[in-house]
Amino acid sequence: MTDNSAIEIHGREVTATRIFDAPRALVWRAFTDPDHLKHWWGPNGFTCTFHEFDLRPGGAWRFIMHGPDGTDYKNDNVFVTIDWMERIVFDHVSFPKHSVTMRFEDAGGKTKLVFKQLFESLDDFEKIKLISMPGLTQTLDRLAAHLPQIDPYRRELTITRTFAAPRALVWRAWTDPKQLAKWWGPHGFSNPVCEINLNPGGAIHIVMRAPDGTDYPMRGEFREIAPPERLVFTSYPVDGEGRPLIDGLTTVTFVERDGATEMTLHTRAIGLAPVAVAMIAGMAAGWGQSIERLAGLVESA
Repeated sequence: MTDNSAIEIHGREVTATRIFDAPRALVWRAFTDPDHLKHWWGPNGFTCTFHEFDLRPGGAWRFIMHGPDGTDYKNDNVFVTIDWMERIVFDHVSFPKHSVTMRFEDAGGKTKLVFKQLFESLDDFEKIKLISMPGLTQTLDRLAAHLPQIDPYRRELTITRTFAAPRALVWRAWTDPKQLAKWWGPHGFSNPVCEINLNPGGAIHIVMRAPDGTDYPMRGEFREIAPPERLVFTSYPVDGEGRPLIDGLTTVTFVERDGATEMTLHTRAIGLAPVAVAMIAGMAAGWGQSIERLAGLVESA
């Protein structure tokens, strides 16, 4: 369901504003989870094949949009800014070149989305305006129709990253608690408690501390340990009374390639409390920032 829709055009700038009858965490997830994004992105009758969706500043989003008549449209984008649950900025670097800013605002339990496009060339915009404006409206209509299909309490995420560092060094960063404490968590977070027992069934206890001083404790255990190729572990963020908020399971594999390390992380989260909806919505951003910090640690060693 949608209401209060509007599209404004000023020169080469287009701003679409719409209120969705869904919480902000759900609308945020609809865009940041490619398994959902591919189902609604584009005008009516279009489908998408995603080749890369790297949700971090500088990360690429590459896909092919397939038209109803069989025509393929190449889309290359680069993410510029990711502000968790608030703002996403990316540059569309294929024709027609333009930047996109998406703002997600809470509207009393609903979500106000402000979608702004700034085209590099007014001439390019004029060439596609008669097609792109109805297409934008239809895309937002498809988003509205897809939102009820999202389970707010469950999410899976896969991230693949190649580090310019040997596998032994990356493995150590994951399995040495002193190293792990240096990068675990989003930017600005620290880990005053980082204790792991690196054995099957061994316990994990990490307390992340946010820049404002708030602590976020997490417990878990190792399921599989195969040095230096594979780690499988559970994770349970808990509240102040020790009650689990999320049931998490993460598998990390490490492949050595010409002195570099290709790491693939697959994680699954099931929410166990209402607060988990926002936590699950932030999975991609949180893991993305953690891996950025990991890269900074192992590639500077």
